[in-house]
Amino acid sequence: ERRQAAMRRFFAPVVMEALAGRDTSEVLAPREANLSVMFCDLRGFSKRSERDADQLLDLLARVSDELGVMTRHILDTDGVIGDFHGDAAMGFWGWPFEQQDAAFRAAEAAARIVAESNQVLVKNTFRFGIGIATGTAVAGQIGTVDQVKVTAFGPVVNLASRLEGLTKLFGAKVIIDNETAGALKASSDQPFQLRRLARVRPAGLENEIEAWELFVSPNPNTEVLNSEEIALYEASLDAMIGGDWNQAYDLLHGIPAWDRPKDVLLSII
Repeated sequence: ERRQAAMRRFFAPVVMEALAGRDTSEVLAPREANLSVMFCDLRGFSKRSERDADQLLDLLARVSDELGVMTRHILDTDGVIGDFHGDAAMGFWGWPFEQQDAAFRAAEAAARIVAESNQVLVKNTFRFGIGIATGTAVAGQIGTVDQVKVTAFGPVVNLASRLEGLTKLFGAKVIIDNETAGALKASSDQPFQLRRLARVRPAGLENEIEAWELFVSPNPNTEVLNSEEIALYEASLDAMIGGDWNQAYDLLHGIPAWDRPKDVLLSII
């Protein structure tokens, strides 16, 4: 029981469930799986760390609290914490058990993180940027002969990180790839509103992809496009991709002034 209690600090509940009564090396052995991967990053951390350089322990406590928001919702949706990168966390779904609804679980975790950040974390001036990608990766005990950890490895992990970075450019809270968007649209229980955001070639990748914005259930202080405005944006995007930039320009002016992705397309034109 003491060993199990100690292991809970290092393994997600879903991993502990997989380990119960089974050989650890067998469960944790790296294998291919279809994963939905999330990168979640704190906004404003660099400025705060520079400003509070003489209060680093206090800053660490606040950052740890907010990383706890990420990890709690990842774990509560039966995800696995893959890694921490300073002020960011990586989580994934689809391992050690196959999860047909991995994309839905990732989107639900993202929605919960954003909702809690809107409600609770305003006083700390931090916000979250989230990227989600779905595809084949290797998950399990990965590392070297000297050090290992339970995480995921593969192009889909890099893509999720790049999508998280795009949230800064587009001013969106959650950006997902086409595979994740397709899985969400195919779900019979799909409470999420999506917008086809742009065709992009993320840094370090050879192929272009379609990026989608995942809208989170709005609170009274959040402005979100309605279905007609989303259709107008996507029509302007199609016109822009097709080379009719005059039509794209005209259509984009029908989008509310506060919409940041619209400004990105206008600046490109």
